[in-house]
Amino acid sequence: MAVVTLPEKTLPQMLREQAAQQAERIAIRQKDFGIWQPLTWAGYLKRASHVGLGLAALGLERGGHLGVISENRVEWVLAQMGAGLVGAVTVGVYPTSPSNEVAYVVGHADVEVVVCEDQEQADKVLDALPSLPRLRHIVVVETKGLASYAPEARRIIRTFAEVEQAGAALHAREGDARIDAALAAQAMDDVGLMIYTSGSTGAPKGAMISWRNIRGMVPGVVERLGLDGDTTHLSYLPLCHVAEQMLTTFIPLYLGSQVNFGESIRTVQEDLREVAPSMFLGVPRIWEKLHAGIHIKMQEAGRLQRALFDRAVAACAPLAEKPRAQWTLAERLRFALAYWTVLRALQNFIGLREAKVALTGAAPIPPDVVRFFRTLGVPLVEVYGLTESTGMVTGHALHDVKVGTVGTPVAGVEHRIADSGELQIRGEMVFAGYYKNPEATAAAVQDGWLHTGDVVAATPEGHLRIVDRLKDIMITAGGKNLTPSEIENTMKASPFVKECIVIAEGRKFVSALVQIDYETVGKWAEAQRLAFTHFRSLVELPQVHEMVQAEIDKGNARLAQVAQVRRIHLLTKELDHDDGEVTATMKVRRASIYKTYAAEIEALYRA
Repeated sequence: MAVVTLPEKTLPQMLREQAAQQAERIAIRQKDFGIWQPLTWAGYLKRASHVGLGLAALGLERGGHLGVISENRVEWVLAQMGAGLVGAVTVGVYPTSPSNEVAYVVGHADVEVVVCEDQEQADKVLDALPSLPRLRHIVVVETKGLASYAPEARRIIRTFAEVEQAGAALHAREGDARIDAALAAQAMDDVGLMIYTSGSTGAPKGAMISWRNIRGMVPGVVERLGLDGDTTHLSYLPLCHVAEQMLTTFIPLYLGSQVNFGESIRTVQEDLREVAPSMFLGVPRIWEKLHAGIHIKMQEAGRLQRALFDRAVAACAPLAEKPRAQWTLAERLRFALAYWTVLRALQNFIGLREAKVALTGAAPIPPDVVRFFRTLGVPLVEVYGLTESTGMVTGHALHDVKVGTVGTPVAGVEHRIADSGELQIRGEMVFAGYYKNPEATAAAVQDGWLHTGDVVAATPEGHLRIVDRLKDIMITAGGKNLTPSEIENTMKASPFVKECIVIAEGRKFVSALVQIDYETVGKWAEAQRLAFTHFRSLVELPQVHEMVQAEIDKGNARLAQVAQVRRIHLLTKELDHDDGEVTATMKVRRASIYKTYAAEIEALYRA
């Protein structure tokens, strides 16, 4: 594919451009009460303009900061693009965050107006109000329960509809003059978005993303993944994460492609089947869950269905990494037979039969999970990027997949590997810096090179394999260097293992804390006629411990002896964001877990 060239325009300027070029084409679909409601490009610009003007009427000025706390929905992007149209900066906050985390991000980011999805999110902000001196207004999308607020709270609360209507009235009086002036003043190096890091090792940092960063990232991704204006996407991962921003706002606004918002994060599976998107992004946990779901479905299937499934997988496994253009006639016939007897139904079950490309990224994924979906005919590729790189910077080409790697750098990305093995990148996509943290910015970007903090190894063909985070490399008491993510991903390839947290630093051998996949292990226990009532009672069954140990043994057989897990402790509860054990993106907070389970860890090393 030829190198992609894009206009020298910011995202808000591109929204106006798309509305002018293809006014009546559908830009967004939002599912409400089971019905998909379309929004054209002209309608997108009109509503975003009204929201932006309404926010400006509340006092949001050029360079001001707008917070958004919501699941993915059309109001999220209307608020973001509305803020951009008047020159303000949007800051996303995870809707799963507890009040103290919301308070930190809203306070640190100097948010002046915050858009909340509903009363639950508004309550988190109201609880933290005394520590948020810059906050002036709370805008609520869903109004149920607002009447119960005390008068002092009501004084700073507006509904989203009120803000949009106020902007519409202002637009009717003034026309496009204010929006046109703001867009004319907008420069590529202006900050358009602030994305807070997950904070797995400390307080989250606010990464400032400029319009130039966004425009610098898009061409390489479009070329690598083969995207165009006809690409369709289901948006469901949090929009305060750079990966979802990349596919919901960055790329669609430059290409003019369509985005779909489902009814809820809880209806993703059903929405996938209805939308049948041509592109799909899943973090590793999503793919692991789908993998486990198919495993459960096969457990419940009849003997003939299981036999057909096993035969189809065995027949197509050798094709997982072979480009379709290179398939022989016999291989094409073999896949066609498997497709019409088994694989087509499974692709429909997960909603990805029409996917031309499926992505996994944001965290390591077990290679066997990637191979499994590619065996099913899902064109799953692994990609890599960071908040600080404005999204994806490496990835597999559809015709050149090497499972276990994250592909090669995309167009526009310079890269080098330091003596420590750390990947460093340079290009227009490297972020503008951390908000109010010049020390961290100076450490992250040196002479234009972004220090990713990830140790990589290159294959002879130039594909990069992520070894681990530089700070996570462990040294045993015997002086052996270990990469915990390799061990953990090997174990998580089992559908029965949801999380595996390795302990090895300064230890005589490797041990691990293991969290079972409650649904998959529960189905297994029911098939074994084992009685249990809740998570802990299931974990404490001796048969479950034996079964999980057998899965660990299988994983150990694929690891070097020094990396094998000698002892395990099964966690009796699921790791929880509210307990500080995982981040909002479900990344494990090792230090917190090591502290919480210190007694259990020490017990693993007693003679």
